[in-house]
Amino acid sequence: MNGRAVRAWALPVAAVLLLGGCGGHRAGDRAGAAERGAAGRGAGAPEATTFATLRQAPPDPAPDAGSDGLVIHPDAARPVLDRPGGTPVAVLPTTELGGPTWVPAVEANGEWLRVLLPSRPNGASGWVTTRGGGLRTAHTPYVIRVDVAHRALTLLKDGRQAGRWSVAVGEPHTPTPSGRTFVMASLAPAKRTPSPVVLPLGTHSATLDSFGGGPGTVALHGWPDASVFGKPVTHGCVRVPQDALRQLSEVPLGTLVQLG
Repeated sequence: MNGRAVRAWALPVAAVLLLGGCGGHRAGDRAGAAERGAAGRGAGAPEATTFATLRQAPPDPAPDAGSDGLVIHPDAARPVLDRPGGTPVAVLPTTELGGPTWVPAVEANGEWLRVLLPSRPNGASGWVTTRGGGLRTAHTPYVIRVDVAHRALTLLKDGRQAGRWSVAVGEPHTPTPSGRTFVMASLAPAKRTPSPVVLPLGTHSATLDSFGGGPGTVALHGWPDASVFGKPVTHGCVRVPQDALRQLSEVPLGTLVQLG
């Protein structure tokens, strides 16, 4: 099915995000291998979730590049290979943190697509086949760019600036990671402060293995104290103003995020 990817705000939200650690946890995501027992050659491979470490996954070959906006969603658990026609290194599940899995495709090789994965190590990628169907595709017109050095976030739509804001980024000893990643999920925490919506990304802190009960997942989220914007004060997450959060919440899942 072609069309727009699922918008973040439209998701059924059932997860709790522990903002102290910029990381999410939902019991079903850590222990739910049953649904997601991989089909075919992917059987036995780990699930590509924010909780996983995929030691055999190839790194993103172009972490500073963009994409054409193509995003994919698997209708069933999907083997992810280390190269076209190669060895399974992971399984792409149908859901991430309670919502549908959408990941960006950043390279094509015949029937094969290289996708970015939400697992450690940062920049993990892998190949999925389009043969046989079972993949829904969509195009997102958005790109999110975070200039960590200048502590600014820019939202682009169809290549044009749709918004730019001063934001807070990671402290020197807990920096915001660099490279390209994507909007992995949209969560509405039970406690709506400091942020009513949190957008976990498919990347993690490089210095914190775990924090506040989560796996160190980096996120975009709001913050009530405007004095933090323009400063390096977080554990790696990007804190954004209310107007930015409102617009970012409209961005489809799988949208590319460029950090650096």
